[in-house]
Amino acid sequence: MAQTKRKRRSKHRGTAAGTIEARGRTGRRPTAEEKKKEDRASARERRLSTPPTWQGSAKRAGIAAVLMFAFLMITSKGTITTRLVPAIILAILAFALYVGLGYYMDVFLYRRRMRKKETGG
Repeated sequence: MAQTKRKRRSKHRGTAAGTIEARGRTGRRPTAEEKKKEDRASARERRLSTPPTWQGSAKRAGIAAVLMFAFLMITSKGTITTRLVPAIILAILAFALYVGLGYYMDVFLYRRRMRKKETGG
């Protein structure tokens, strides 16, 4: 009957002290594309396993508030002075709202991810 398992090309070598030296890497080297994919996956894992911070939420809320201010200034009608005050007030309110909501949403998602990681899901 033909042998189905491929034989090892090199054997484990034992030393005089009785320890066994394992062989080195025998497979092919990963290509640049595969290395990049592994690095991307490990970077994502690192990013997702860091706990959320108020500072990160504030940065995201600041970007959203600036975009909202610009949108309101561009789309609303009237003179610049009649558009400026309401746009500033709404941007400040949006910032305050987005900081809290963003942080607590991040905490919820982080805890869910960690719980899933602990159970091995």
